[in-house]
Amino acid sequence: MKILVCISHVPDTTSKINFTDNDTKFDTNGVQFVINPYDEFVLTRAMWFKEKQGATVTVVNVGTAVTEPTLRKALAIGADDAIRINAVPNDGMSVAKEIAAVAKNGGYDVVLAGKESSDYNGQMVPGMVAALLGYNFVNGCVLLEVDGTNVSATREIDGGSESLQTSLPLVVGGQKGIVEESDLRIPNMRGIMMARKKPLTVLEPTILENATCSESFEKPAPKGAVKLVAADNIDELIRLLHNEAKVI
Repeated sequence: MKILVCISHVPDTTSKINFTDNDTKFDTNGVQFVINPYDEFVLTRAMWFKEKQGATVTVVNVGTAVTEPTLRKALAIGADDAIRINAVPNDGMSVAKEIAAVAKNGGYDVVLAGKESSDYNGQMVPGMVAALLGYNFVNGCVLLEVDGTNVSATREIDGGSESLQTSLPLVVGGQKGIVEESDLRIPNMRGIMMARKKPLTVLEPTILENATCSESFEKPAPKGAVKLVAADNIDELIRLLHNEAKVI
């Protein structure tokens, strides 16, 4: 079984976010970048398939050279090789087309991706990849088992979960539950040293222009001051909720 794992290079959620050039560009100064947490869950699941079923695992990223340390970390965790498409990932559709091209040319049986990236939270790329390839698709996946070409999966839905039976080839948008946080792997020294020798292939993009672009960014408005209302002053609480908060 050949597995392709999509890796996004995202800011650590503890990083302070700023913008430059009249709020048209993201300021990367002082920002720590990490593997997208959802992608780390599916990468860990791919390692299980590698160890238990002999699968081969390739990681892929759409990004410039600055993303290579993130790919090297994925290799240190245990992936066999890495592919970087040399493009700025500004547009979800162009990212999906690049990943779909890699998956098609490489003949991968399973494409694993986090259900969304923690920076844009678009939750669109895995579904687009599945549509472009004509593969089966499971999103919000919290359980995944593969037996030959048969697949058992469970995904989260409103109010509960849904168990599915499908088959390869397959695209999965995964999240916490496909493995638990306690299962995530920290690269050890041996893995880090081996990662330096593993192949990292750089491909030029097939899509030369993005279909969309960001015109500007805006931070959320700062929170207003807290108003305390006496527990027995219900009329004042209702007035504030109606006239100021405008929630009733």
